[in-house]
Amino acid sequence: MPGSGMSPCAACKLLRRRCARDCVFAPYFPPDEPQKFANVHKVFGASNVNKMLQDLPIHSRGDAVSSMVYEADARVRDPVYGCVGAISSLQQQVAQLQTQLAVANAEIVCIRMHQAALVSNAHHMKDGMVTNNSPPLTPPSPELNHHMKPMIGGLEPLELTEPLWS
Repeated sequence: MPGSGMSPCAACKLLRRRCARDCVFAPYFPPDEPQKFANVHKVFGASNVNKMLQDLPIHSRGDAVSSMVYEADARVRDPVYGCVGAISSLQQQVAQLQTQLAVANAEIVCIRMHQAALVSNAHHMKDGMVTNNSPPLTPPSPELNHHMKPMIGGLEPLELTEPLWS
């Protein structure tokens, strides 16, 4: 407990002050996590953090400290963009993955259409009918395999040993 002879919280230790029993920092910045407060102090300043915590109800302070620590760590890694840079990067990844998923789904539809046409043609030939009432198939874009290569963690796209369309 602060002020009872044990080591001061990380905030008081960094600020080189005595850690009082009612220290607002002590519950959130334990002595064994000094970098946590160091980053928050570097980004927000101890005085501002103290004011913010004093202005909040006790039940909200833990969430506020977690948010400040996250933003401070992000600012230390990326001083210009902080959390916004991380969020932007993740949004770009999501957009790329959505594009890759759309391409994969388009390829699946093409393969299923081709398989259905083969089954339909086989059925017509079995009945002695050589007519082809199935709609003509359009091969996928030649760039489809090119878009598929970076997909799915190194798995290669479907490679066929015989042509799908004749």
